[in-house]
Amino acid sequence: MIELEHVTKSFADGTMAVDDVSFTVEQGELCVLLGPSGCGKTTTMKMINRLVTLSKGKILLNGTDVLQFQETELRKQIGYAIQEIGLFPHMTVAENIEVVPELKGWPKAKRRERAAELLDMVKLPPKEFMDRYPKELSGGQRQRVGVARSLGADPEYLLMDEPFGAIDPITRVDLQNEFLKIQQNIKKTIVFVTHDIYEAIKMGDKIALMNRGALIQFDSPFNILFNPQDPFVADFVGRDRALKGLQLIRGKEVMRKSVVTAMETETVEDLKSRVGPEHAKDDIPVVKEDGSFLGFVKLQEAESGPVSEHLRHTQAVASLDTVLDEALSVMLSGERNMLAMLDNEQRLQGVLAFSDIQRALSDADQSRGTL
Repeated sequence: MIELEHVTKSFADGTMAVDDVSFTVEQGELCVLLGPSGCGKTTTMKMINRLVTLSKGKILLNGTDVLQFQETELRKQIGYAIQEIGLFPHMTVAENIEVVPELKGWPKAKRRERAAELLDMVKLPPKEFMDRYPKELSGGQRQRVGVARSLGADPEYLLMDEPFGAIDPITRVDLQNEFLKIQQNIKKTIVFVTHDIYEAIKMGDKIALMNRGALIQFDSPFNILFNPQDPFVADFVGRDRALKGLQLIRGKEVMRKSVVTAMETETVEDLKSRVGPEHAKDDIPVVKEDGSFLGFVKLQEAESGPVSEHLRHTQAVASLDTVLDEALSVMLSGERNMLAMLDNEQRLQGVLAFSDIQRALSDADQSRGTL
């Protein structure tokens, strides 16, 4: 957990870079610091690992004041990824990733194993990339190595300063998607700086929207977009926020988590008696005992026998982090009005229906005219 309590940064010339900012990033959350240039977001982030010294207030890591750590020890336990990447040109990819583990005294074999593991994680085959030098990589590949290096010593915390900002849009989207998949597994506590509203709502569990050094709204991406706190927030996200919602809101924000499911091993008769006639026309997700998604069954079309005999396999699936415009595209191309929402292990976590997307847009419409 990262806690900021009345954090302030002022300079000798009287400039107030950060003004009385307080918020908490819970364990395993990704919090985005968002705002226009010069709003104080990068300064706020750098005070966490003491690259910038705070003037007033407290910053706590799991309850311990960062000022109680020696600076070098503090930075060894906080991963750091930046836009410029900053790979050491005279070191191989593996050596770059191993920098902090080596400082922490890890043996060579363990460092090498960790470097290979992380390259696999960021989709760079270790046999191909371990012994290359940064100049031999593309911009997107160097960025992936930068992310891997920030995770080198398996830090509990990760600071990311516009880590995908200096690369082409297509590679940027790929890296965002890959990192979201990685975060589902590693669950690091992350502070992520960006000025891009699209990236913020796609990446963040929480968003801290700042302006002129002050924290304006700290909230979920859904509320930042659909329930702006004041005119500044509304203007920043834009008056077309209903349409942006299709591009920015993730399926997990609006999906139905509590759904009726069928087991592949049960009979249609048992399923009908269990769920009742009100679900006769529904597409009911079918899962294995471990929750793995298999397909849908429609009771109206199934009279008797094992559920598995009436199973309809489908490509109408999406990950939890799929944004609504992508989800809608899958629905339209597959001529379906419902998607199964799956985690990285292909286990069912909920369903997303066309009506859920309509409801999200309706929420946006209702928020218009209130500011």
